[in-house]
Amino acid sequence: MTRYRISVEYCGSGLVGWQRQANGPSVQQALEEAIHAFCGASPTVYGAGRTDAGVHALGQVAHFDIPGEPPPETVRDALNFHLRPAAISVVEAAKVDESFDARRSATGRRYLYRIFNRRAPPALLRGRVWHVAKPLDAAAMHEAAQVLVGRHDFSSFRASICQAKCPVKTLDLLSVMRKGEEIHLKAAARSFLHNQVRILAGTLKLVGEGKWTAADLSAALAAKDRAAAGPTAPPEGLYLAEVTYEASAFDGSGYTGDDKAERQI
Repeated sequence: MTRYRISVEYCGSGLVGWQRQANGPSVQQALEEAIHAFCGASPTVYGAGRTDAGVHALGQVAHFDIPGEPPPETVRDALNFHLRPAAISVVEAAKVDESFDARRSATGRRYLYRIFNRRAPPALLRGRVWHVAKPLDAAAMHEAAQVLVGRHDFSSFRASICQAKCPVKTLDLLSVMRKGEEIHLKAAARSFLHNQVRILAGTLKLVGEGKWTAADLSAALAAKDRAAAGPTAPPEGLYLAEVTYEASAFDGSGYTGDDKAERQI
């Protein structure tokens, strides 16, 4: 058996998320069916992050084991052939040591949240951004966001159904900047709580509207109560941009999905 690491991008519209479920198509299911069509094997494909329904990815990473040793380029191209017409693409494939685990070997994850901030709704970007018609102050959002950077109890910023044993996370980066008609929120941490980035985005929108201040954000954090924070932003604006690993985790220099996100947006 040979273990392969793949880097995957996908549009989450119409999908129930990464994980295979009985109520609709998922990324995991599509990849597993493509692998079976390619070589007859039926492995489980393990992803670095379980994105929710409607959430997109520019740099999802996954691994699986199959018999034989087909060249990585063959694996990539064959999977893409059998994935059609789904909006899922295997960007890169590589052979890795059997100790590599897409989720457990990861040292960090980066997310991008896109807010489309103009009066008129999007046409070409529909389903890929959160449309907010009211003007937002991106500079105020960024300044306030800095109170959340660092190691904190993020109980106020996780879904009520979150299954994480501990709400304490270290947020390494939380930045907000305007790019034309879009506002980009970027968040980086080793791992995140369920819906954490979407709740951060929904809460920072209140700051952008002038309804909240940095002090309100700090108070919400200190409350350790989901009801104290703002709303959960919709899934269509969220992208898993990058998963990072130590260089020793696999051969090669790795995959920088965040750089890809910058090139595409």
